[in-house]
Amino acid sequence: MRALTRARGLTLIECMVAVVVLAIGLLGMAGLILRGLRAGHDALLRTQAVNLVTDMAERIRANPAAAGAYDCASYTGVPSTHNCAATDAAAGANCTASELAQDDLARWQDAARAALPLAQARCAANVEYTAASAIDAPALYRVGVSWVERGEPELATYRSDLLLVPTP
Repeated sequence: MRALTRARGLTLIECMVAVVVLAIGLLGMAGLILRGLRAGHDALLRTQAVNLVTDMAERIRANPAAAGAYDCASYTGVPSTHNCAATDAAAGANCTASELAQDDLARWQDAARAALPLAQARCAANVEYTAASAIDAPALYRVGVSWVERGEPELATYRSDLLLVPTP
């Protein structure tokens, strides 16, 4: 009977140890959740970058006559829209291939600024054009975007090369 009267329950120290172990476990879980959220956000940014680069490659492929008009370096400022594409507010205007390329580039850069935290460079959403070296050689378009990922010192960049062979 004497042994039963001594064992009355948990001591204060045992309760404190249990609370500390539980707190450490909860902090570890919170860290994992935050890492998962950050990885999901980074994946979303990369997916948006891939979609943006693919969009511009398709625009270039649809307007092969524009050639160097898609080159971002050929503009002293930023490209401007020429309202070539129809919107909810207005019908599209008839544009030359060069005007359509400038309109495509301006709209694409606006979409990139809306979708990604772009780097502060003038052409963080960029297209570089290299003319064909021979009449039957392909022209090279390098389409890329650079953005800032939270907590990373280096810019994240996604680029894709598009080779367009001239049609005979």
